[in-house]
Amino acid sequence: MRKKLRVAAYALCVRDGQLLLARSPAPGGGFEWVLPGGGMEHGEDPYDTVVREVEEETGYLAEPTALLGIDSSRRVLPARFGRGVDHHGVRLVYEARITGGELRHEANGSTDMAAWHPVAAVSELTCVSMVGKGLTMWRERPAAGRIGAVRK
Repeated sequence: MRKKLRVAAYALCVRDGQLLLARSPAPGGGFEWVLPGGGMEHGEDPYDTVVREVEEETGYLAEPTALLGIDSSRRVLPARFGRGVDHHGVRLVYEARITGGELRHEANGSTDMAAWHPVAAVSELTCVSMVGKGLTMWRERPAAGRIGAVRK
């Protein structure tokens, strides 16, 4: 079985009670809302990753102001060409503030638009689970930087 590690950094930007989200195609069709962010490039610092990704996906310049937490997941993906993939994802979530730029939609990227949504109405949107996890980190500010059950 092949092993794969993916590290990504995401921004949680709340302004005037609204959360900045990007829209991405969903597996199987349709769309889902995601936190602006994405995978680190080799040699890139996660702080720089989140700044780059927010600008790419939303048009905004962002300043990370706090590391809210880290989410880690591991799953085995189905075999392709006779080999499965043991996938380990590590996601860093930063609180960030918008410092400049203008809202625009990403062209030829992993998302097709960006928009502000009332935080209170996010639960009504079709979102990836990382949006809820990020909001929980933002609300709870976990001292250990993680939410949910503590693993031994």
